[in-house]
Formats: sequence, C-alpha cells, structure tokens
Amino acid sequence: MASANTCWSEENFSCPICLDVFNNPVTTTCGHNFCRTCITKYWDEQVQYKCPVCNKLFNTRPDLQVNTFLSELAAQFRTTVRVKEQLFVEQAEVPCDFCTGTQLKAVKSCLVCFTSYCQTHLEPHQRVARLQKHRLIEPMDRLEDRMCKKHDRLLELFCQTEQVCVCQFCTEGDHRSHPVVPLKEEYEVKTAQLGKIESEVPQMIQERKQKIEEIKDTVELSSKDADREIAIGGQVFTALIGCVEKCRDEFNQTVQEKLKSTEKQADDLIKELEQEIEDLTNRSSEVKQLSYTEDHLHFLQAFRSLKDPPPTRDWTTVEVRPPSYSGTLRRSLDQLEETLNMEMKKLREAELKSVQQYEVDVTLDPDTASSQLILSEDGKQVHDGGVVKTLLDNPKRFTRKIYVLTRQSFSSGRFYFEVQVKDKTSWYLGVVRESIDRIGRIKGTPETGYWTLYFDNDGLFFRDDPAVRLPLRAELQKVGVFVDYDEGLLSFYDVEARVHIYSATGCTFREPLYPFLCPGLHNGGTNSAPLILSPVNQTD
Repeated sequence: MASANTCWSEENFSCPICLDVFNNPVTTTCGHNFCRTCITKYWDEQVQYKCPVCNKLFNTRPDLQVNTFLSELAAQFRTTVRVKEQLFVEQAEVPCDFCTGTQLKAVKSCLVCFTSYCQTHLEPHQRVARLQKHRLIEPMDRLEDRMCKKHDRLLELFCQTEQVCVCQFCTEGDHRSHPVVPLKEEYEVKTAQLGKIESEVPQMIQERKQKIEEIKDTVELSSKDADREIAIGGQVFTALIGCVEKCRDEFNQTVQEKLKSTEKQADDLIKELEQEIEDLTNRSSEVKQLSYTEDHLHFLQAFRSLKDPPPTRDWTTVEVRPPSYSGTLRRSLDQLEETLNMEMKKLREAELKSVQQYEVDVTLDPDTASSQLILSEDGKQVHDGGVVKTLLDNPKRFTRKIYVLTRQSFSSGRFYFEVQVKDKTSWYLGVVRESIDRIGRIKGTPETGYWTLYFDNDGLFFRDDPAVRLPLRAELQKVGVFVDYDEGLLSFYDVEARVHIYSATGCTFREPLYPFLCPGLHNGGTNSAPLILSPVNQTD
C-alpha cells in the first residue's frame, strides 16, 4: 500500500469542488467522491440535486455515506506526502483564502475576486476561459482595502496635494492637476521622515523627562520656601501675639491697681467715719442719760465730769473720686504700636533683601533714547541735556517724550533693579511693555502698557487712571523696582529707608517688559541731576 501511495498524486485525493485533499469524503450514487461539507453546501445552493462532475440528476437529495476507504487514504496522503511537498504559510506571507484546512502560501491575488490563491486553487484561473480574463497580481493581503472605492481599481499612486492613495483613473479625474507619484516612491520619502521622527522622539521624551524633573525640583523648592515662610511668619505672629497679650495684661494690671487704690481710700474713710459715729453715739448716750437727772447737785457734778466731745473731721470737703482711666488704653496701644513698628521694620528689611536677590544688570539703550537725552558711556546714567540733537530715524526711539528703555527685556520670572533719584525735582520710572506707542502723546498708565512711579513738586504718585497719591516720608534717594512677571506683581521700594512704597497686583503681562526711565526736563538746571542705574548694596 505504501508503495502504491508513492505513485499517487494530489489529484487522486482532491475534492472536485474545493480542489483540496478530501476532508470526510462521501460518495454519491453515481460513484463520485466529495468532501461532505463541499457537496452539502453545493446542493444547498442548487434548485436541482445533481452531481457536480457528471451532472446526473437525482429526484431526491441523496443520502450520503462516508467513504471509509478513501478517507483513510486521504488522511495517509496528507500526513506522508503533502506535508513534505507543499509550501505552507509563514510569517509575513499572504495565505490562500480558499484553503479550508491548513492554509498554504498564496502565489497570486485576483483583483476581480478580491481573493488570494495558492498554486492548487489558482488552477481554475489558468484553465477556465472566463477566469483567465481576471487580473492577477503578486500576493497581497486585505485586497479590498487596496482598491479604489470609486473606480474599483488598485491604489497604485499617491497624490501629494491631498496626501491620499489614488488609482490610475483618479489621476484622470478629481486629481488631474495634482502631482502624483508611485506608492513606492512616496513610501521611501515617508520612511525617511519616519526615521527622522523616530530619532527625534527619544530626544523629545528625554526633554520632557527633564522638564518633569525641573517641575518637581521647583515644587520641592517651593515647598521648602513655603515651610521657611510659615516658620518665619509663625515666629513673627507668635511674638506679636505675645506682645499683644503682654500689653493687655499690663493694661489690665494698671486699671486694677487704680481701682484697688480707690477702694483702699474708700475703706479707710469709711473706717474713720464709723469710728466717729461710734464715739458720737457713746456721747449721745451719756448726754441722754444725764438729761434724765433732776437732782441739781448730781447733775452739775456729772456735767462737770462729762467727757469732752471727741475730735471730728469736717467731712463736707471729703470725697472719694473715681479713678481716671483716660489715656491708659492709648498708652498701652502706643507701646504696642512701637513694638509692631519695630517688627514691621524687620519684615520690610527682610522683604527688601528677598527681592534684591533677583537683581539684574541692565544698561540703557541709546536707540530708544529721546534726542535731547544724554546717556553715559556705560549706559548707566541719563539726564536731559536741554538741547535737541539730530539723530538717525529709528522705530525704537521715543520722539515726543524724553524717555529711554534698557537694552534688556524680560518675559518671565522675577527681576529687580535700583535707580538713584537723589537731587532731582522730577522723574518717572518703572517698566513698560514692548509695544508701547513711541511717537504719540499717550497717557502712561497700565492700560497703555506703563507701570510707573512719578515724582514732582505735587508729590509722589503711581501713574494710573486716576493716579494713586502715595505718602512721602522723606526725600527719596534711591528707588528699587521688583517685578514678578508670572504673578503679575510690580513693587516699588524706598531703598535707603528700606520701606515698601507701593505694589500693583493682578497686572497682565503678555509681552516682554523693559525697565523704563524718564529723568524729567532740565528745568533751567534745577533738575539736571541724572537718573542712575545703581548696583544693589545689600548692606545698606
């Protein structure tokens, strides 16, 4: 049997319907064999029951019987011959869509049937005249996805305008004027782009990991800063609470001592009065008893021995005055205010030191300076020279106002700088946004991009609409300017007095900010002193 088997080919064991090796073969009454599943499905789709091979008609659907002998031979053939000789599907290869058992590797794909065939199942396309007209291509999977939905043709080209895959007919219609290239050419371009993206992605990932670490470090630093501030604040408030409690206790003690003094005075007077009352009561009793005596001799003798009246005080002018508490509470509060002022002074000094650590080195930009301003060579001083110079046109220059900006600008974070204003009768300084009008006579307020402090004979003001008048304790020598861009905070400080002057909060900073100086008009020499960008001196 084995010797005979070696001479048989696959055709001897192939079902005429599926063209594959028999699977559970059955025999019809006309003597032809089929897979039970194949012949059953075939008859389910027919109006008449006939043999697919010889076309013999059956009056009724035949009762099929398993061909045991053929089934055994087919099984033996499958295990001894076909396993060795057939090419099976391996990874990345297209399988035959027609194989019902073990799928074989497809050798062609049909663009009409949308099906891929192994060599065995491809045979009808090579034999049947109608099937020979079908277009066969190299094996491809997901054939339906590769076909143009509009023209039912293979997507072989790529439209670079709309970035979509198209067929040949598409290039003659909607994509007629668009540049198209073969899929392979665009694939190579896109593969190169993908390689670049692939190389960039790890770097982007690393950059984001570093950013995460930076954020974590910032949060950790912020946490430490918060703990430190809470600790300092706790110490200050504890000291203030202790001071308030001490003043309260001293005030209560003072009031109580005044009350006790009054009560003691009253007790002493009452005791003295009670003693006089007792003495007078006793004398009254003696006088009353003597008044009842009718014996003249006894009366005169007794009257002679009657005690002298006890000494008494003239009580008409004696009074107990309630204590006066006027000024007691005020004096206690004055003492408390003095203590609070000392604590506030310490806090102001600490606050100024904390913002001075954000000092930036800035220099004046001559390209922005008005034509009558004179700048020092180092870019640190500016004053009004009183004479308009002829300068080259520059879109950065102020033309109607004697203003000047620094070369440096700031778009994030915190920065601080100091300006000496000593011996000046008027000046104007702060920060401005980059897009301010440098030609017109725009009023300099936060709405127009100016956050500035102004000084003249009328006093000190923060320029707003309306302007904010500020207290001026003494002549200003040096002004500190602090900006927290991200928090929208701007603060001014009297550096010499180490006093906070004014803060603008909730500012909207969306552009680069430039430090801004205006030395004021020369005014006949009375305001000739320069504004000076000064280095920070922490020991002031």
